Amino acid sequence: MKAYEIMTSNVITASPSDRIEDVIKLLMEHNISGLPVIDEDRKVLGIITEGDIIYRSHELKLPRYLAIFDSYIFFDNPENLETQLKKMTGYLVADVMTSKVITVNHDHTVEQVANIMTKHKINRVPVVENGILAGIISRRDIIRSYSLSK
Repeated sequence: MKAYEIMTSNVITASPSDRIEDVIKLLMEHNISGLPVIDEDRKVLGIITEGDIIYRSHELKLPRYLAIFDSYIFFDNPENLETQLKKMTGYLVADVMTSKVITVNHDHTVEQVANIMTKHKINRVPVVENGILAGIISRRDIIRSYSLSK
């Protein structure tokens, strides 16, 4: 079976300028745990999940550093602090979404999709065709396909 045969093609999406509270309403209303973030041309820019939203309750991790004279030597990347703060206080989808999104092509096999999801420890994956969002596959879709192929 191919990805296009098991994907959900009527995908609920968000745009980077959507408010987080609106995304929360979509997740609750449609009983889903994440959705792709797309631009006006339906190109996938990221994904926003329950995990991204509950990141707001994370404990802030300050970068470790050593002060020598009037200088600081950072052991951790101080840019990570900026990213954490943005995710914890973000008001818009663009602030909170995961922008390094894994996608699959519409003609990938179900086995390839399952392997990608397992390898990257993700629960859903946007399906693209010619770089444009065509659908989404969740773990449940993979499991359902197993019952259909036997």
